[in-house]
Amino acid sequence: MNKRGLFGAGVLVWAAAMVGAGEKDARVLTYPNGAGLATTYNAAGAIDLNNAFFQDLGSNKRTCASCHQPDSAWSITPANVERRFLKTLGGDAIFRNNDGSNCEGAIATTVAEKRAAYSLLLTRGLIRVGLDAPPNAEFVIESVSDPYHCTGGTTAVSVYRRPLPSVNLPFISAVMWDGRESSPSSLIQHDLLNQANDATRGHAAGLRDLTVEEAQQIVSFETALFTTQSRDQTAGALDARGASGGPQSLAGQQFYIGINDPVGLNPSGTAFDPRAFTLFNAWNDWTGNDSVSARRSAIVRGQEIFNTKPIVISGVSGLNGQTFSNGVTVPDTIVGTCTVCHDSPNAGNHSVKAPLNIGLTDPDVAPYLPVYTLLNKTTGHRVQTTDPGRALISGKWNDIGRFKGPVLRALSSRAPYFHNGAAATLDEVVDFYERRFGIGLTAQERADLLAFLRAL
Repeated sequence: MNKRGLFGAGVLVWAAAMVGAGEKDARVLTYPNGAGLATTYNAAGAIDLNNAFFQDLGSNKRTCASCHQPDSAWSITPANVERRFLKTLGGDAIFRNNDGSNCEGAIATTVAEKRAAYSLLLTRGLIRVGLDAPPNAEFVIESVSDPYHCTGGTTAVSVYRRPLPSVNLPFISAVMWDGRESSPSSLIQHDLLNQANDATRGHAAGLRDLTVEEAQQIVSFETALFTTQSRDQTAGALDARGASGGPQSLAGQQFYIGINDPVGLNPSGTAFDPRAFTLFNAWNDWTGNDSVSARRSAIVRGQEIFNTKPIVISGVSGLNGQTFSNGVTVPDTIVGTCTVCHDSPNAGNHSVKAPLNIGLTDPDVAPYLPVYTLLNKTTGHRVQTTDPGRALISGKWNDIGRFKGPVLRALSSRAPYFHNGAAATLDEVVDFYERRFGIGLTAQERADLLAFLRAL
């Protein structure tokens, strides 16, 4: 194995840290974050550094771990990327101009030039994804306003997205933000095998396809990893006194496609339960005047707010006005809760393929990104967007700006948030939803909701 290919320089230090952490339990790996501690649990046994996930199988020294770092809940964060930049002066394998730079093929030699060329990766943790508009698309790309002055014309699109965590995968219903690795007929396991190969071919500039064994090693490793917040700085252990925070509990959480779906797509026929999160129910009757008790009570209240706080949901493309496969049409305006879109029990993603547009691609949300003007071939209608989203895969006008929602666990380890890194903190996430839906949280409700989100 090319050990320098794990992350570039510094990998042996990281590997030694893993061994040290594994002296008590080789299945467990814990890292600090601003809210306390996050823990990864490998349900398949000891974490294996010889797995293909950590091997250099391409041509640019990248591995899966280059963009899926254990201290960042198996994604990346600007802080993580900045440390690697400073340590290697921009020489780490993540700094490759096939997709790490703002513009494809950027030439940067000095440290200052590299910092400028990779600014979105350094400040927002964004990887560039180059896609062409489908030839049968219902729209054309009429123009682009690009602050980085990349050259791509009006058929090719560069979109900038956060690497999704390569953990908690048994709960996902679609692979990739835009579902481009998802097949309508195949199982998630099959889709993940394809994604592992495509990522090696693309991000790692692989010159060959993965072998069956290599792809299976990667997917088996990923699907056995569960990462969550395990300790809150004030509340302490999140599995204490009967609570079910922490990754071991998540590893045992039931999931199937459609579980708890809010529009009746649950194949079991069970009705939607808005109380999708039950992690801290055991603390409902918690009493005490100390700081630990106060924090645990806040987390419980935040869980209840997430589950039950009424939200007027309107204008969400992919939900409001949408007719689903079971014939159910969702009205243009509904009163729901956070769990209408985050319905998977104790995981928080959507349990079926349901890409939604909640307004994250409006130009004023992420003003650091290029703005594309799309023209509807039939109606002549125009829309401006920083990312066409699912529409770049389906070619459908109605899919513009639609993305899947990610699993919500281990949030405290993987800022910034949303597909485009538009929210630097969880406070900014709440700010966005307040602006978008006018939830009307009181100061206490906001503090409690944030306490809950940081404990996930």
